[in-house]
Amino acid sequence: MRLVRFVAEGLVRFGHLEGDTVVPVAGDSFVEALEGKEKGAPLALSVVHLLAPVPRPGKILGIGVNYAAHAAESVSFINTAKLEVQKWFNKQATAVNGPYDPVHLPKVSGQLDYEGELVAVIGRHGRHVPRARAMEIVAGFCIGCDYSVRDWQKASQTMIMGKGFDTHAPFGPALVTPDEIEDLPGLEVRSYVNGEQRQSGHVRDMIHDIAAQIEHLTAAFTLEPGDVIFTGTPAGVGAGFDPPKWLKAGDRVRIEIDGLGHIENEIVPEPDTTRIG
Repeated sequence: MRLVRFVAEGLVRFGHLEGDTVVPVAGDSFVEALEGKEKGAPLALSVVHLLAPVPRPGKILGIGVNYAAHAAESVSFINTAKLEVQKWFNKQATAVNGPYDPVHLPKVSGQLDYEGELVAVIGRHGRHVPRARAMEIVAGFCIGCDYSVRDWQKASQTMIMGKGFDTHAPFGPALVTPDEIEDLPGLEVRSYVNGEQRQSGHVRDMIHDIAAQIEHLTAAFTLEPGDVIFTGTPAGVGAGFDPPKWLKAGDRVRIEIDGLGHIENEIVPEPDTTRIG
C-alpha cells in the first residue's frame, strides 16, 4: 500500500496511490486511514496536491551522524565522539512540510543545509520493543529531508534549534508499507541540488539500523502511531564541502530513494511576517 494525504477541491483527504491515480479512503486521521477502505471515485494524480502523509506527528525524531562517511565530514559542526552511542534530536511539529512545497531560507541565518533521509513512520504503540520485533510497529517508509540551520545547530548542545525551523521537515510523497519493499537495506538514498548529485548512500550503510533505533528509543519512551523517525543521512551535505555549499533562494533540492519515488522542494525566502495569536 502507498498511503497519501492530499488536497482536492478544497478538501484534505487520505488515499491510496495507484500509479497515476489516487483512490480516496475512509478516515479523517492517519490511524483511521491506515485501516481505511477505499471510498470514492479515483482521482488523477495531476489534479491533487500531495501533503505530508502524517499531518502533525506527536514526535519527529532524528538520529545524527548515523553513516560513517557523514560522521567523517561532520567533525566541524557535530560532536562525532562515541558513534556507538545513538545521538538523537527532535524536529518540531510545525516543521512538517509537503513533499513538493517550498522550504524557507531563514531570515536569521545563511547556513541552510540539506540531509536526504529514509523516514520511518510508526503504526503501532511500542515500549521496550526488542530489536527482533522492532519492525512490527513500523507502518511504512517515506522520503524526507532533514533541513538543518548549521550555525543555530552548533549553538545548541542538543542541536534542537537548528533542526526545528518551520517547513524544515518535508516528507512523502507516500507512506510505502513494508510489504512493498523487497530489499530495505539495499535502498539507495540520493540527493540533488539544482540537478547536481550531492549525496548517495545505502540503508545498509547505517551505523545503527532502524530496528536498533526503535529498540533504543522505546527503552526510554513510548512510540505512538504517527510518530516520524528521520533515520540518518549519507555523506555529501553542504557543510561538508570546502568552502561549504549553503542553500540559497531559488535552489531546488530533490531527494530520491529506490522504490519510494522522490520529493523536491524549492528554497524560498522566509516570509517577513509577525504572527501573534
